[in-house]
Amino acid sequence: MTLIEQILAGIVVAVCVVMLVRLCLGARLRYRFDAAARRAWFSVRRTALRLRYWRSSRKNAERVAEEAIRRARGGVKREGNVYKPKSFKGPKKPH
Repeated sequence: MTLIEQILAGIVVAVCVVMLVRLCLGARLRYRFDAAARRAWFSVRRTALRLRYWRSSRKNAERVAEEAIRRARGGVKREGNVYKPKSFKGPKKPH
């Protein structure tokens, strides 16, 4: 048997043992066991999703920051320490 087959066989045996233990428990303990298994599964899933999207979220944040810096640099006139954006020169609407 190859290594992959052995790993798969081990996973199947572990799942079968867990299911057998679950069957041997009473109703109250089975409920608690299911809740703990659900929490563990959500924790593993959340960690896997974080690892999967970690790099893309960093790249997205970097891209958004660069875009904000580019927008902040362009279209602004500076007089001393006062910044006057071009958007302030538009027609004023009466209130």
